[in-house]
Parts: sequence; C-alpha cells; structure tokens
Amino acid sequence: MTELCFSRCAKNLNYRSVTMEEEQCLDSCASKFIRANHRLMSAYVSLMPSVVQRRMAEYEGAAANVPPIETEPSADHMPPVISSHSGNSPTNKQLDSVSDLPVGK
Repeated sequence: MTELCFSRCAKNLNYRSVTMEEEQCLDSCASKFIRANHRLMSAYVSLMPSVVQRRMAEYEGAAANVPPIETEPSADHMPPVISSHSGNSPTNKQLDSVSDLPVGK
C-alpha cells in the first residue's frame, strides 16, 4: 500500500514537505486501501465459522476411520521382569571386572 500510494501521489521530489495536493491524494489512497481491508476482514470473519465446522467434520470423519490404539500391552510384548531380590544380581566385584575389559572397535 505504501509503495503504491507513494508512486501514485508523490509528483515532485524536489521539496521536503508534502504539497496539499499530494497530501489529499495520499489520504484518499490510504483510506481506499483501509476500506478494502475492512471489507475483506468482515467477509473473512463471517465465513470463518463455517470453514472451521467443515474442517472439524473432516477431522472427525478421518479419526473414525483410524483403528484404535492398544492401551494395554499384551503379554506377548511384555519385557521380562528382573527382580533385584533374586540373588542373581551382579556384585560390585563382577561389575569392576566388566569395566576392566578392553573395548572393541
């Protein structure tokens, strides 16, 4: 808007101040763009609820076609339970010997 109104209304660049004719032209140019923007925004605001409702219906329809996610894992996919009280846990000495092993490439 700024560039368009400037190119339409600024006739003489030899002066620092804006002439009365240029000021009137700029006021009318800017007000025309502002009115057009207000009309577009009012159309957008009036159409937006129907667009949102249509999208929600599409999303709900797509969600109805998706199979439900299994909330509880079945016994086939459960990792084995390791008990720390079983006596099979490694001792500190065993852990120290593992840390002394050479690391392979």
